[in-house]
Amino acid sequence: MTDPTLRPVSASHVEWSLEADVIVAGLGVAGATAAIEAARAGAEVVALERLGGGGGAAAMSGGFIYLGGGTALQKSLGFEDSVENMKAFMKAALGPGVDEAKVDVYCEESVEHYNWLVDAGVVFDESFWGEPGWEPPHGEGLMYSGGENAAPFNATIPPAPRGHLPRRAATADSEQAGGYMLMKPLLALVEELGVQTLYDNRVQSLVVDDDERVVGVIARNYGVDQAIKARRGVVLATGSFAYDNTMLRDHAPHIEGRPAASIESHDGRAILLGQALGAATAHMDATEVAIFCDPQLMARGILVNGQGQRFVTEDTYPGRIGQATLLNQGGEAFVIIDEASFEEALTTDSTSAMMRATPKWVCESVGELESEIGLPSGSLSATIDLYNTHAANGTDPMFGKKLQWLKPIGTPVAAYDLRGMMGGFTLGGLKTSTDSEVLHVSGAPIPGLYAAGRCTAGVCAGGYASGASLGDGSFFGRRAGVSAAAG
Repeated sequence: MTDPTLRPVSASHVEWSLEADVIVAGLGVAGATAAIEAARAGAEVVALERLGGGGGAAAMSGGFIYLGGGTALQKSLGFEDSVENMKAFMKAALGPGVDEAKVDVYCEESVEHYNWLVDAGVVFDESFWGEPGWEPPHGEGLMYSGGENAAPFNATIPPAPRGHLPRRAATADSEQAGGYMLMKPLLALVEELGVQTLYDNRVQSLVVDDDERVVGVIARNYGVDQAIKARRGVVLATGSFAYDNTMLRDHAPHIEGRPAASIESHDGRAILLGQALGAATAHMDATEVAIFCDPQLMARGILVNGQGQRFVTEDTYPGRIGQATLLNQGGEAFVIIDEASFEEALTTDSTSAMMRATPKWVCESVGELESEIGLPSGSLSATIDLYNTHAANGTDPMFGKKLQWLKPIGTPVAAYDLRGMMGGFTLGGLKTSTDSEVLHVSGAPIPGLYAAGRCTAGVCAGGYASGASLGDGSFFGRRAGVSAAAG
């Protein structure tokens, strides 16, 4: 069924009911930072949020922000990092095909962005978590969050932890996670700066003048539409398309029905609104993939595919493991671990402990386990024999697993079935400049239109590191606000 409201509306056909210098659509991390910077630049700002409150997916996330190049937190914990090493890692790990100009400016201004967040009220604990995991179990403020210290990157790029996590807040009955504690001060600052926030308002259409400049939006509030004029610019920051099955089938069918780290309002509307004006898109097939297994188990065991063969280094960032499993192995993977390593993993702290369910198969021999799983005869036995031979010598020539996790697999031996244990979100979207201008397919900016966050193609072109979404969303959200205010 077609949606005529996606087409731009001529300004000559609307009657304005409200106007401001800048309109921001979406109040997640990208929209909030855009509103803050636009207001600080002296613009009158109206922020529209489809939901009944601000925060978006960012407020529900773990809260990692990918920062580096020598932040105060890195230095206080004794880690050296450089802009050049950060650039090298991001270009190697987040590709292929990264927007190098975006990565460059992001890395060059990462320390400044960290300081901006701290000045905005975001607090980072001076503590480090060095174990495998999706998130640090005690709210530590710094962690390796992209596989920087794992093969193949650690062989050529000096590793540094860049996953910066806002301090959790203990409440009477729970703990507020890092994402909530990131958005709480940002939304407070939005209010403090006098931004007019209109909740339960969904952007239906963009309004353009006779010169095809974006000059406003049509917003719908409980079935009633109103035209809001933007004297300087419109910023789109309404999230990914992880919940739009039509767009997923067209661009990223491998995660259809598997949304993760997203919210239902992530319907891709900002992308479609931009495309209706001729906007270019990039990396629409790119996705992050979470694999629902405790990284403490994966690092201590081996991961094999449906042919009983290893396919990834098990001590890397679990998002890389998820991508390798779903995109390269058709979603087929099994964790193989012996009893001693399993018991050792159970003694460790982990936010992923709920993913430590009882293994599906437990056997006295590798041959028996191979048969129980249904792997080709001899395949798993050959894989484990080869792994054990090298592990006994402290090496992993196949994938480069670090020495601390190399231990021959003994018996009894067990397996976790990870088939279907994955979910993800989209990374592609509107193509934007380093100043967050939405780019036409011709390469020229679309006048009056800016965007940031997961409705854009940010620093990730295929690979991912935890914190990249909140990182580039907040960084380029700020730039969108500055650009729109100057528009």
